[in-house]
Order: sequence, then C-alpha cells, then structure tokens
Amino acid sequence: MQLLTCSAFYIFMVDLSLFDENQVGNPNNNIFGLPFSEEDAALVLVPVPWEVTVSYGAGTARAAEHIFKASLQVDLYDLDYPDNWRQGIYMRAPEKKIMLKSDFLRKEAELYIDFISKGEDLTANKFMCKSLKDVNEGGRLLNQWVFEQTKELMNAGKLVGLVGGDHSTALGYWKAIAEKHGKFGILQIDAHADLRPAYQKFTYSHASVTYNGLNEIPELERVVQLGVRDLSHGEWDYICNSNFRVVTYFDREIRNRLYEGDTWRAICHELIEKLPEKVYVSFDIDGLDPKLCPNTGTPVQGGLEADQVNYLLRKIKQSGRQILGFDLVEVGLGENNWDANVGARELWKLCNILLD
Repeated sequence: MQLLTCSAFYIFMVDLSLFDENQVGNPNNNIFGLPFSEEDAALVLVPVPWEVTVSYGAGTARAAEHIFKASLQVDLYDLDYPDNWRQGIYMRAPEKKIMLKSDFLRKEAELYIDFISKGEDLTANKFMCKSLKDVNEGGRLLNQWVFEQTKELMNAGKLVGLVGGDHSTALGYWKAIAEKHGKFGILQIDAHADLRPAYQKFTYSHASVTYNGLNEIPELERVVQLGVRDLSHGEWDYICNSNFRVVTYFDREIRNRLYEGDTWRAICHELIEKLPEKVYVSFDIDGLDPKLCPNTGTPVQGGLEADQVNYLLRKIKQSGRQILGFDLVEVGLGENNWDANVGARELWKLCNILLD
C-alpha cells in the first residue's frame, strides 16, 4: 500500500495487482468483494438499521446486510464508470445497538399504531403516551447519531453514502451535508412525497423526512421530487404553497408526457435545470416500479425503470453539478433476495457516480 499526501489529508493507494476483478466477489473482502479498508477507501457507506415508524411492510432495517451479500454477484466493470471503484469503496458493519433499539421501539410503535387506528383516545392511555414519547426520542437520538457519523467521515475527507433503513434515517446526513457544504438541493426519487408533518404523531416518521428537512435545514434550497404517485391532500397543498421550494414530477405527469410524444431526455433536461449546483440524491427504492422492489415497505403500482434513474444521474453529472452524497433506503427483504439484488446494483451506480 502506498501513502500519498494531499493537502491536510492522507490518501492510501491500495495495490490492486493481485486483485482479480473478473472473479466472483470474495466474501472475505468488503462490499462488492472489494479489498479496501475504511482507511484506504475514498467512499464509505454507512448502514443505518432503523425502521421504527414504518406502517406497512417491515425488513428494511436489515437491508444493508442483504445488499452486502447480493453485491458479491455484481460485476465490477461499468460501461459508464469502468475504473471509479479503484478509488475504494467500503461499507461499515451495521451498528448492533442501533438495530436492537430499532427492534425494541418498532414493537412499541406497532402497538401504538394499532391503538390509534381504532380511534382510541390517546390522552386516556398513559402507556401509549409513553410509547409515543419513547419513539420520538429514539428518532431524535438516531438523527444525532447519523449526523455525527457522517460529519466525522466527511471531515476526514471521505465521500459518504448512507444505506437504510427507512427514509427517516437520511435526515441526520442531510444536516451534516448542510453544515459541510452550505446551500444545496435534493433530488428525491420516491413513490411518496414524505411531506406529512409528524405522521401519526411520530415527529421523525419515514413519511415526514422531506417535511423535516425543509423545516429544519435552512440551507436546503429546493427538493425536486421524481416518481411521486401516492400523497395526501395536505402534501399536495404543501407542494402548491412551497413557492417552488418543492418541485414534484408526478409519475402520472411523466407517463402522460411520454405517451404524448415527449422524450425522457427532454424531461430530464427540464428537471436538472430546476436543481441547484450542489445536489444530494435521496433514493427511496419504492420510486422504482414495484416489479423491481416488490418487498419495499410501501409499494405503489407505476414507478420508474432503473435505467431511467441511471440515465438521469448521468445527465446530472454531465451538467456540471456537484453530487455531494446519497442515501439508498426502503430496500425490503424477500425469499429470493430480488430486492437486495436490485438494491446492490443501484448502490453500485450511486457509488460510481459519486466517485466520478
């Protein structure tokens, strides 16, 4: 291993002469079978095993482990970015204390959701009031943990990708991005708008992450949403009254334009023009057609093809905009590991474009 200096940071260059990139990924190595440590990787992936407030399908808290296993089958040669991986990609092990806390609070949240869904009076049940308080406090602590982890890595000169967990896990990273880079925008790929204030009274619900980001991060200039096809009336009002701080490309709108002769290239060009110069990519896997992610927490018919998303990401990079970081969230589990397979391949694309 060679050691080079660059300004205030050390860059570790791994000797790859004995690494065969054409073989199946070595499970004794790290993500994608790559032989990098955290120290010598340019990009570090932070798993966040958290899914406390999900209200439908569960499993995404353990998605990072399944994506890791599926990644060993991903061929490293990428026609768009053939050598970017050589800069180093490393995934940390999921933090067991976070997962145990998620499992515990998830049970409390399930009881609480069942209770309020029946129209019961929350104020009359002290146990349920405590459960709500515990879940909200857990979300606050989780956000702080993510903020500290991602901030530390960025201050060490690392690029950072976050692997959820549910979508609420991204908020702490967004705050670290704002502190590090100042004003920025988010491209949100998602079936849902996530603009509900304290959904089900959970302050840090997965259905509230975009609302929380816009209200807690003044540096967040604009969120451009793509693929939304499931939202509440309140979320529609929020979008309409946001003074274009939220710009939403609804799945229905996209399909109608394509049916009537518009091109994906033109739509992407228009969308990119609405993004600031600094862009963060927030990729909820349910933004894709559910044939690609059938076990995601809240699947919705319709959605994007993976190639459409990958094309858009390439065009964002080609536009000269700086991609600051990303999260990949809401990847579900299934008997045949199909969701993890798709998640691993989209993670590979995200890593390569961030390293470009």
